[in-house]
Amino acid sequence: MPVEILLDGRRLEVTEGATLGTLLGERDDRLAVAVIRPRAAEAAETQTVQLTTTKGEVVVELLRPAPVLLPAEGGEKVLDLHWGDRYAAAFGPFQADLAPARAPHQYARGDVLLGCGGYDPSRSYLIFSRMNHLADHGAAADGGVIGRIVSGKGTVDRWTEGDRIEKVERVIAWADRSTSFTTRDPGLVLEDGMQVVTHVSALAQGYTPGSIDTRCADLLEHLHLALAKGHFRVDRASSTHIRDESLPEPHIDQGEKGFRAEGTITLRTRGPGAGAAYIYRTDVAANPVHAVIGHVVHGIELVRVAGQGDLLAIGIDPARIDFIGLPAPEALRLAAGRGLSASADNAGAGMVVVDQEPGTTLEMLAAKKVKLTTAPEGKVLGVRLSVSSAPQTCHIFREITGLSRHALGRMRLFFRFEDVALFKAQLREGMRILPEHSPEGEVGAYTLGMTNDSRKGAGTIGVRAAPHGEFGPTSEPFEGTNLFGVLVDTGKLAGLREKDMVYVKEVP
Repeated sequence: MPVEILLDGRRLEVTEGATLGTLLGERDDRLAVAVIRPRAAEAAETQTVQLTTTKGEVVVELLRPAPVLLPAEGGEKVLDLHWGDRYAAAFGPFQADLAPARAPHQYARGDVLLGCGGYDPSRSYLIFSRMNHLADHGAAADGGVIGRIVSGKGTVDRWTEGDRIEKVERVIAWADRSTSFTTRDPGLVLEDGMQVVTHVSALAQGYTPGSIDTRCADLLEHLHLALAKGHFRVDRASSTHIRDESLPEPHIDQGEKGFRAEGTITLRTRGPGAGAAYIYRTDVAANPVHAVIGHVVHGIELVRVAGQGDLLAIGIDPARIDFIGLPAPEALRLAAGRGLSASADNAGAGMVVVDQEPGTTLEMLAAKKVKLTTAPEGKVLGVRLSVSSAPQTCHIFREITGLSRHALGRMRLFFRFEDVALFKAQLREGMRILPEHSPEGEVGAYTLGMTNDSRKGAGTIGVRAAPHGEFGPTSEPFEGTNLFGVLVDTGKLAGLREKDMVYVKEVP
């Protein structure tokens, strides 16, 4: 007998006895999924419904009974977008029991109302308010507001011609965690009526069709870097949010504050934990140290049940655009694939992209173009970092060269003598380089070193082409030197000259 389940909102039939592993196939076994057993779904007869649309999910809390928003059998409730403007979007038409008042009403962003066209109830519409506005939508005398959006306002902003509501379902009640949980067990047997949610999808703040707001461009880059592998690491789980602390950043842009509704993604901008990413599973008031950077459009169920230690799959729209470190011809091809008009100062073979203007994803998408600066492959040095032996020094090296943000970093060769080459990168004010992994005995050829805070030239990066038993790679005594890796592309060193800008990339 077949078993019916929901996989990320899609209704599927599987054979009796099928397991989670057979359903998902090959998948990173570190990633948790949400499982909602039928008993949890039965307990979910709440005033909240979830709309699955062609642009993502919207959760609406009903203020009163509304047949148009009550799921039909099987959850199917197809409504097409009839019109949309900057103020609202309307789905329909359909017949409704409605007495239009022929008067304007004030609506807030997130209101969901029942109105009609030409004051004709047979041409009624389900209308979603995109912004605060005064309008006559052919609603009843009380304004016709039947609910409010609690998650998915970003999805509402993205609706355009051709979009539709494909399904309406009751939102699951989460009080009984024994029937709603996360798991990584491929042997879990699937049950009839079970729901499985495998990932979270989110829309970046400021990103809507035809209108891109670049004020949070730098914050979005930080979020992309924090979630670079498509993973949200739950370092903390509370009743209101889950938090990923994988990329602390004390000097993050302040961004824009705002109400943190369920599904809102923020970055902490100041204080302890600055740089951490938050996803909210309940409504929380605005906070001056939190900048809103995105909104969940799919997978809020996974956010609600995730626990500390879980690793979640997550995707952010738009995906990050970064050409730095790519061969110039490949960068031009990828730019065209993202709809960008791209130019390069030299797109020949052997040229590598070392800079891009504009520098961020949102700015490039807003401008619809990008200018690429390149350098010869001969000026790109491969380095292998000793993260386990010198974690703090490696972190500083990545920060000051830009390797923490791009596949390629940079530093200037400012001095050469005998077998020593010294490089400088910009140290951030207040950055401390404490002694770490100082040499003991002879330092091997092509070992990378950084002068620590015990010497005047703190932050200097050096490499020697020959071993030395008394001074480190920066020609400082051993106690003033931190060793943090090795130069792999040793043959390129001889061709570099003082004042050259040199580029570095990490190699295995």
